[in-house]
Amino acid sequence: MRQRGRPSRGLFITLEGIEGCGKSTQARLLGEYLRTQGHVTVETREPGGTPLAEKVRSVLLDRADEPVAAETEAFLVLAARRQHVAQVIEPALARGVIVLCDRFSDSTLAYQGYARGLNVSLLERLNRLATHAVTPNLTLLFDLPVSTGLARRRSASETNRLDRESLRFHQKVRAGFLDLAKRYPARMKVVPARASKEAVARAVARIVAPLLNRVHRTDAQTATPRSTPSHHTQVRHAAR
Repeated sequence: MRQRGRPSRGLFITLEGIEGCGKSTQARLLGEYLRTQGHVTVETREPGGTPLAEKVRSVLLDRADEPVAAETEAFLVLAARRQHVAQVIEPALARGVIVLCDRFSDSTLAYQGYARGLNVSLLERLNRLATHAVTPNLTLLFDLPVSTGLARRRSASETNRLDRESLRFHQKVRAGFLDLAKRYPARMKVVPARASKEAVARAVARIVAPLLNRVHRTDAQTATPRSTPSHHTQVRHAAR
């Protein structure tokens, strides 16, 4: 039961899926939708979200020839996450706003656990340390065939180290995400992602809508412009 007089906590929504599933586009569209509904949002990503964590992201995704051990990947991701949670996510939730994060803990389990073969239970314990047990209220899992997602990614102008992984690797990632959705059905909602981005966005809005009465709305007509000029903070490209 919430104590009287205690400030309301924000809402934490994460977006997950294989490469090329469209989650980054849907994160942007969801942020736009929420702001039209009068909500304040913080939009961020992992790995990244702070200047230090963005540097870790660059190391992780760099297409250098040096092989990267699975454990190295995991420790780098978790280090970046701890910084991100401490500097961005926890303070935003304490302010009562909606945090949208492009990838979070489930990606670590799917990529470094199911696909790389690290112990999933161990990763879950390490993740609790990195997050101080901060858990999403809702995780949107955008699902589509691996071949479709990779075709989208590999046609992009920029690709990263993970884009070059084998088809089998990405199939394991997808299977991992779907298994996690079965394990955590109350939190994780699978969104079919083969449709147009507009159709997928409508499906997302229907899933998110029931949660929105938990957070404070800012009346766009009466809000103080000096304090919240756009009701929106974007920190995903914070490496500056």
